[in-house]
Amino acid sequence: MNNLKAPRSLRFDAALNSVDDKTDNYSGAKVSAVASLIAVASFSGAEAQTSNNLPPVSVDAPVARPRPAASKPSAEQIRARNALRRAAAQRQQAAQAPANPGPSLSADRNPYADPSAPYKVDHVQAGGKFPEKLVDTPKSITVLSKEVLEDKNATSLKQAILSTAGVTLGSGEGGNAFGDRFFIRGFDARNDIFIDGVRDSGVSVRENFFTEQVEILRGPGSTFSGRGIAGGAINIVTKQATTEKSFYNMDTTFGTDQTKRVTLDVNQVINPTLAIRAGGLFQDANVAGRDYVKDNRDGAFVATTWKPVDAVKITAGYIHTELTGVPDFGVPYYRPSTSSTAGGPFPDFGVNRNNWYGQINRDFYRTGQDIGTLNAEVQITPDLMLSNKFRASSSSQNYVGTLPESPTLAPNAPFTAYTLTMNPQSRIQVTDVLANQTEATYKFQDGIGFKHTALAGIEVDRERSSIDKYLGLTSEGNGIPTSPSGSPTGVSVFYPQDTFLPGKALALAGLPTKIGIDTVSGYVMDSANYHDLLILNGGFRYDNYSLKTSGYTTGGAPAQQSAEFLIPNFNLGLTYKPLPNGSVYIAYATSANPVGAEFDGTSTAYGGVNPGLAGGNTQIFGPEKNKAIEVGTKWELFNRHLLLTAALFQTTKDNAREAQNVGDAVTAAGLGCTYNPPTGSTTVSCITAGAAYRIRGIDLGVGGKITDKWSVFGGLVLMESAVTKSLAPSANKTLYPTNVGLPLANVAHQSFSLLTKYQLTDVWELGGQAVYRSKIYGGTLLAANQGTSIPSYWRFDAFAEAKINKNWQLKFFVNNIFDKRYYDALYQSAAPFVLEAPGRAAYVVLSARY
Repeated sequence: MNNLKAPRSLRFDAALNSVDDKTDNYSGAKVSAVASLIAVASFSGAEAQTSNNLPPVSVDAPVARPRPAASKPSAEQIRARNALRRAAAQRQQAAQAPANPGPSLSADRNPYADPSAPYKVDHVQAGGKFPEKLVDTPKSITVLSKEVLEDKNATSLKQAILSTAGVTLGSGEGGNAFGDRFFIRGFDARNDIFIDGVRDSGVSVRENFFTEQVEILRGPGSTFSGRGIAGGAINIVTKQATTEKSFYNMDTTFGTDQTKRVTLDVNQVINPTLAIRAGGLFQDANVAGRDYVKDNRDGAFVATTWKPVDAVKITAGYIHTELTGVPDFGVPYYRPSTSSTAGGPFPDFGVNRNNWYGQINRDFYRTGQDIGTLNAEVQITPDLMLSNKFRASSSSQNYVGTLPESPTLAPNAPFTAYTLTMNPQSRIQVTDVLANQTEATYKFQDGIGFKHTALAGIEVDRERSSIDKYLGLTSEGNGIPTSPSGSPTGVSVFYPQDTFLPGKALALAGLPTKIGIDTVSGYVMDSANYHDLLILNGGFRYDNYSLKTSGYTTGGAPAQQSAEFLIPNFNLGLTYKPLPNGSVYIAYATSANPVGAEFDGTSTAYGGVNPGLAGGNTQIFGPEKNKAIEVGTKWELFNRHLLLTAALFQTTKDNAREAQNVGDAVTAAGLGCTYNPPTGSTTVSCITAGAAYRIRGIDLGVGGKITDKWSVFGGLVLMESAVTKSLAPSANKTLYPTNVGLPLANVAHQSFSLLTKYQLTDVWELGGQAVYRSKIYGGTLLAANQGTSIPSYWRFDAFAEAKINKNWQLKFFVNNIFDKRYYDALYQSAAPFVLEAPGRAAYVVLSARY
């Protein structure tokens, strides 16, 4: 009898609940008490039956009721079920949030980041193309979240990128515009910048006030993004309206470099299905350590989200920015002789680092962008979604700036007597883009256990650009040359005397170069997940790329060129998960750079096309082909709030374009060029295709929280590069040496960055950043063959943040603490100018959050 157990039943539960006990439902005290009651009741009942001679009671076994046949849920039931699931997920997320969530869990938090560790981003924006979490994606991807951008005090894309390992800056050259020109893993990515997954054609200067996060996708990626993407791509994710909660944010900044900056960010929930978000920007600023340079900015954005029903989501947005000021095209480069490698930027040899070599009454820049986007998503079934994104944009580059070039020294003159040529450059370029992406994403499970996320898409792009110049100036634009050239000579390097020369009225040449690119693309990709153990990834894209360009020869005659290419590319990836928080992967991908793809260019040597090239020289080459293999591993540690990544990679480029200095008509004819050297020269530069390059290295990254109070974000990239094939004839070494074996130009082969902060108390946080770049070599095209370079450097920043209360916070920044003199980029020539980085500056930022 002692081994008998009371059965679980409704009566049993009712009896338990009748016991006045504050312990668990099935505690020992409750079970004992209920057992006693049951025993007493059983004994009393038996005794009553015996004493009253009542007949025995028989109870029929319960009859099972037939269950109704299962019916398919209606659409209303599916919507109700999904709404309940979303509500349950929100409750679970709120329950798991820390007791003091802080701003990272506010309504304006980054939806892609870990809410408990905002330095760690779990997903990229393109969920259909990259459906798995970053830890399970077979590709190196560095994501700068909103919090990382704020703690870097990065108000522009350039500031954010240059403090990230593995990315360096180039300058406008060879007929290209001055703007955001980045090199990723050693390859030019100036036209591989995207906004919400749509290519932002042309070189511009981009602000961050409308940015949610910046995604750097490393390695070839034409399958995901289309043409180009040899070393990687940059995707800017914009802020979107949210129906979760209304909020009202403002940030006000004051700096020692005369910065005055105000940004607004307001999200208003109209009703549970509609929200509107709007923001604004005003900035008036100088640049620390550079005389006369101005950096003024204005902008606004608006975004709407409308969900009339659970299965339909429509978003729309518009962005307007205008950046104006006085441009800075750098400082001159000292070179003792054409064969010497001992030179460097003149400020390293005693010239005042603040020297500016422009004309204050003439030089200016005005960069503007207007971007409108309409996106619709329809959930046809729980497993099938259709989306369509339409983009119309217009960007402009309008400037006159001065290049400090060709420093010379008279015989027997003192070093301080160096003079240079103030070479003005001008451009007015307008780029218009219409783009449409239609995609279908389908999720299904096959018969062997793989869960698939398949995506198919069609993209149609129409890109148009017009490039003109101002009269009376030497310019990278095409058109009829004019006199005087506007290039003063004999300007002192140490004490520039022409800064305040009178300005003059500017007039356009009126002979623009016009570029048109039409692309129709189709792509499919699939990610197949086998029980979170094995993930297969693959895709294929086919681009029909058509280029037309028109312009004028140096004699004023109209000229044009055109080309059309059918470009296939693919990618494959395999990920193995030995543990739920880690992965090991191998991936292979291809990409292609067709001629003219660098949309701002008027020189084939730098990715553009010059329709007015003298002598009818051909510039239409086949696409450059890029291939890459990557092996890596990713791990989530410290309660999965810290992501560690490591990868080995190699990228090769075939059919690369190359420049050769040719000194005779026979050699020129054999290379498809006309021997027509410019005045004062005995050689002509001839562009050919057929060279090859290679770059390999290791890429390490970290992002997230080590403890609840300690956050880190950074990376280390070590690379080795070389030209593996060159068409430059070895017998012509006196004119142009063969490039084989030389490293690539514009590459920092070693780079490191680390951003970290620590929460000292509930009020104070302290943080800092360290950035390292190794030496960067100059050269023509990609080969470092000019004997010029800019030195390596370390830079350190620091910040402190005080939370005054739940609505107000104060932040202090000191950028370049030790006022390090360093340089961002150099022009690729034998006598380059160098872009000097800003000096030390301190900022205070007052933020309001309501």
